[in-house]
Amino acid sequence: MKVFTISFFGHRKINNSLVIEETLEKLISEILIKKDYVEFLVGRDGEFDTLVSSIIRKCKKDFGNYNSALVLVLPYITAEYINNIEYFNQYYDEIEVCPYSATEYFKSAHKIRNQNMITRSDLVIFYVKNNFGGAYTAMKYANKLGIKYINLYNPNSFHNI
Repeated sequence: MKVFTISFFGHRKINNSLVIEETLEKLISEILIKKDYVEFLVGRDGEFDTLVSSIIRKCKKDFGNYNSALVLVLPYITAEYINNIEYFNQYYDEIEVCPYSATEYFKSAHKIRNQNMITRSDLVIFYVKNNFGGAYTAMKYANKLGIKYINLYNPNSFHNI
């Protein structure tokens, strides 16, 4: 069975969340139908990440949990995680701490974690409208590596596909 891995990156604050939600739901549903097994790699760093996780959970409920996993990838162990471990374990199918970023300085840990998620991915889905910030840096990295990606800010733009 081939595992298809998707990671998600977007700005902390988003506009047009309803449009993004509809687009994501359609895209995730199509992928769940077409692929044998899907691993969804997500962070927990802002509105986009929260929206993505919620939509993935909805789609998994609609299509069944048998062919996918919602995986939270932390750059390091956080106080939020330690204080809410039961909630995290109920919400996500798996929780990973990126081994490459876990011992790094916290300001560089997110970038290292993001790069690791991208290199593991068959597809990366972005919501990037600004030409600065962590999501933008991640999109440039995916482009540099030739990883297939979609920017939902401009959903007609498919890159390296």
